[in-house]
Amino acid sequence: MDWQARPRCDETAAWPLLQAHARTFRQGATAFDLRTAFAEDPQRFAHFSQSAPYIFADLSKNLIDARAQALLWQLARESGFEAHRDALLAGEAVNTTEQRAAWHTFLRGPCTEDGRATPGIAAEVAGARADMLSFADAVRADAGFTDVVNIGIGGSDLGPRMAVQALRSAGATSGPRLHFIANGDAHELAELLPRLQAAHTLFIVTSKTFGTAETLQNARAARDWFLGQGETQVSRHFVGVTCNREAAGEFGTGRVFGLWDWVGGRYSLWSAVGLPLAIALGSQGFRALLAGARAMDEHFAHAPLDTNLPLRLALLDIWQRDFLGMGSRCVNPYHQGLRRLPAYLQQLEMESNGKGVDAQGRTLPFATAPVVWGEAGSNGQHAFFQMLHQGPDTVPVEFIAVREPAHNLRDQHRTLLANALAQARALMIGQEDPGGHRHFPGNRPSTFLLLERLDPVSLGALLALYEHRVFSSGSLWGINSFDQWGVELGKTLAADLAPRLVSGGVAGLDPSTAGLLARLRG
Repeated sequence: MDWQARPRCDETAAWPLLQAHARTFRQGATAFDLRTAFAEDPQRFAHFSQSAPYIFADLSKNLIDARAQALLWQLARESGFEAHRDALLAGEAVNTTEQRAAWHTFLRGPCTEDGRATPGIAAEVAGARADMLSFADAVRADAGFTDVVNIGIGGSDLGPRMAVQALRSAGATSGPRLHFIANGDAHELAELLPRLQAAHTLFIVTSKTFGTAETLQNARAARDWFLGQGETQVSRHFVGVTCNREAAGEFGTGRVFGLWDWVGGRYSLWSAVGLPLAIALGSQGFRALLAGARAMDEHFAHAPLDTNLPLRLALLDIWQRDFLGMGSRCVNPYHQGLRRLPAYLQQLEMESNGKGVDAQGRTLPFATAPVVWGEAGSNGQHAFFQMLHQGPDTVPVEFIAVREPAHNLRDQHRTLLANALAQARALMIGQEDPGGHRHFPGNRPSTFLLLERLDPVSLGALLALYEHRVFSSGSLWGINSFDQWGVELGKTLAADLAPRLVSGGVAGLDPSTAGLLARLRG
């Protein structure tokens, strides 16, 4: 099937069958109940769980049965999913509104001339990777650098920040201290700078265009501070990661690590955007991260549809969102190192699939990306789990656990794992209480993802799993998961309003904005 002519999910024969099944699934005597499902099928855990590279997934506590699962696989086949997946992995222009590839998977490949790229691109990617990793190792070995500050925002911050935190907690990082500055609110930068010594600090300025307003504001402020400390070697202490080498050079960066236009920000961790992570891990650790992601790429490329974990999770998301009416998904990693994973996934999923039109510009008659939110366990248990258990809305919960800790407090880790298991079980089984206040309705869905340990390899596999899951659901919804036009309007309006805060001009503004502007000016 031609991937560009494939039908949208609601144009398949499976779609109305899923709608009909969902109606019986939710109503009256035929309503689905997890407790009954497990009682009637002793093999339900085996039927709805599987292994993928470095990850075990238990989907058995979700509100899904064999009929729904079979129809969802039919939906994937009829939607031409496999052809679209193959086009993505082959580097075809699947980012149709910008007419370019979304070839982040190639960045973690072996960079050999294996038919997936022209020899020129393969050599260019291999050379850029080697250059970046060589620089990372040199920074690690340079006693003159005690601190490294990454200045970026969005995809230039969320991925590296999350991964450095995760692997620092796992004991996999070393070298200079890593710091991250993203917010346009200068309080973040102003709090960090007094703790640094300018002579021993390296700044990485990461912006694909080298025109991102928040990043450039923070970078200029950092450079002014650096010069104000009596230092002069800007070219040694500032490096750039960008497609716009000329602008980075004009800023004063000594080294510039390039990007390609087919690398989207939220998929860019595997490129030079991952420089701070490479500094934290060293070249060997960064290559292990790539190897884990590559293993998941191979699984995604070759596993049959019924055991293809990224696709199974995407189909579950579509089932919950479009047929069961669940508008959000809660992600709870039971590992302190993964505390920023929900924020990373918010951008990955909501910026990719938060679209109301399909790739042809047609208004969609169904919902797309759910709201993704969450917190590290067990903190979340003392915050929002009350709502998950007893609130009126049914929210699918995603638990992520790591079997082997990176510390020696084994009893405490067993308690943490027991809490993750207990919360998933409590959501499912509930509790009867005639008085009502202690009644838990149960029958609430959850997914459980289990890693043996948190290390560069398993983290790479986990992040690639989520990337492919997002692509898969976007593919079936018929949307382009690789553009983000929705962020542009606010940037344009901010550029108009900033000088008005100085001039006080309100011509052409709505009354609310004009009134707030006047109050902000004092």
